[in-house]
Amino acid sequence: MSPAMLSQSLSAWLARLNAWRESHVSERMFVLFLALLVGFFSAVAALLLHWIIAQIEHLLTSSFDATSSNWLYLVYPVVGIFFTMLFVRYVVKDNISHGITRILYAISTKSSRLKSHNTWSSVIASAITIGFGGSVGAEAPIVLTGSAIGSNLGKLFGVNARIMMLLVGCGAAGAIAGIFKAPIAGLVFTLEVLMIDMTMTALLPILVSSVTATIFTYIFSGDAVLFSFHLDNYWTIERAPACVLLGVFCGMVSLYFVRTMTFCEDIFARFRSNRYGKLLFGGAVLSSLIFLFPVLFGEGYGSINLLLNGETDVDWNRLLNNSLFAGHGKMLIPYVALVVLTKVVATSATNGAGGVGGTFAPSLFVGCFSGFLFSRLWNMYEVGVYVPEKNFALMGMAGVMSGVMHAPLTGIFLIAELTGGYALLLPLMIVSVSSYLTINVFEPHSIYSARLAKEGKLLTHHTDHAILTLMQLNSVIDRDFTSVDPDMDLGQIVHKISYSHGMVIPVLDRGGTLLGEIDITKIRHVVFRIELYHHFTARQLMQEPPAILADRQTMAEVMRSFERTHADWLPVVDKDNRLEGYISRQRLYTQYRNIVADMSRE
Repeated sequence: MSPAMLSQSLSAWLARLNAWRESHVSERMFVLFLALLVGFFSAVAALLLHWIIAQIEHLLTSSFDATSSNWLYLVYPVVGIFFTMLFVRYVVKDNISHGITRILYAISTKSSRLKSHNTWSSVIASAITIGFGGSVGAEAPIVLTGSAIGSNLGKLFGVNARIMMLLVGCGAAGAIAGIFKAPIAGLVFTLEVLMIDMTMTALLPILVSSVTATIFTYIFSGDAVLFSFHLDNYWTIERAPACVLLGVFCGMVSLYFVRTMTFCEDIFARFRSNRYGKLLFGGAVLSSLIFLFPVLFGEGYGSINLLLNGETDVDWNRLLNNSLFAGHGKMLIPYVALVVLTKVVATSATNGAGGVGGTFAPSLFVGCFSGFLFSRLWNMYEVGVYVPEKNFALMGMAGVMSGVMHAPLTGIFLIAELTGGYALLLPLMIVSVSSYLTINVFEPHSIYSARLAKEGKLLTHHTDHAILTLMQLNSVIDRDFTSVDPDMDLGQIVHKISYSHGMVIPVLDRGGTLLGEIDITKIRHVVFRIELYHHFTARQLMQEPPAILADRQTMAEVMRSFERTHADWLPVVDKDNRLEGYISRQRLYTQYRNIVADMSRE
């Protein structure tokens, strides 16, 4: 059977299946079934990615001598990024970086539709990057993979835009829940980071996906967790001031993280047309940093576990292994501080050079080191009551992640579920909220949403703004207009008016440039006077439009133009001032009401 015939047969089978489903299965039950499938496949993708990373990393580094530096740290990351670059360029042939930003963009501008290759391409690319030592995280690629699974299942069964968005959210929730075995964090992440504002009924599929992914991850991998933590020093109210100050410190670290990441991205953007120059520059920066600070190699989860479980200087000094600082315990504090400062540069260099990975794990890594650094200095200088370093390393993870992602609830519940640290729930709240409030003074948007917010393409929990973001300018432009040239006389204009369905007639030059418009309601006094038909031309009758819309404007800007001018019709032009068409106030508000009704459906 030929591929074309196979495709036709599959389409016919799906059509029959959908017809049967619509008559026998309610939409609610069908969405729950799809959510279960999305959760299962997201868990499988997460497990597969982490298994591949672990195999590559073990193969490359298992023979390293822990008591000295190793020159291979200079080589492996560059080789991994080079392989990733070749894979993306010649196999994927598409940009797959900035996974969570890509999801936000798809939700707000592409009706939640993600490309089919996103269901596997990020897994392979990020596995190569991280396995060879790229200093990035696997979480964002997995979230993109899970969301793509949901989106493509939705496309397969022809669901509407509302359910498509819900399935994308299910994929993201399932990915986070599967990676960390944290179902509540998966649910909260979807609502807080992807900013999908659902009714209570619509939350059920997201929860189903999260729970399903968590259960199957337990089935496949047992009780093993990414981070082990044993609480042996319970929180007391005397430590509240230290927690508040830790939150403020984490907020400032988060600000440094976001600003440095943006600065580094802008530098690498200058190499856009020079792939190999970008690879050499980014690879040199990354390799140098990893050679000096081997804890930057890969995701860094081993170092996080060391800080979460260490109790003495002997334990913590293991952070210096494989580095030039090995055996010099007095350098621990400067070493940790330098790691906090350089991790974000290493992450930016990895992605900037051509690697694929996210900032989720780096934010946890920086948070853990920041919490340890804060508590170690606090205890060394006896600022106040003693604070346990391992507890504050844990709370630092929540603090920096809350600040970087602008997601305090995700930080609280992820760390609590991840480590079983519910006994620290109150201090986690204090640190996360303090961090969020601190960075919010300087940065109103998260690292994922800042660029989209600047372009007006960010979906938010503000219902009115969310609906305008979901609306597409092209969908409300009426391109069926009747135009006249500036020298056309009134008699010819009247003839044009007879078959025009609009209330305004645009006046265009030969290149299609908008010169003005004729409001039909304002020329009634001459339309019926035949003796004047050859005395007036379009140039004499036209006037400036109340406002001119650009085809690159956001729907929020379009709506403000209508509110400001009280016009019924406004022209839309391209960058060369050529007329694209007209937008009707009535059509605009009709589509707005339809989206409100669709979003409000249970």
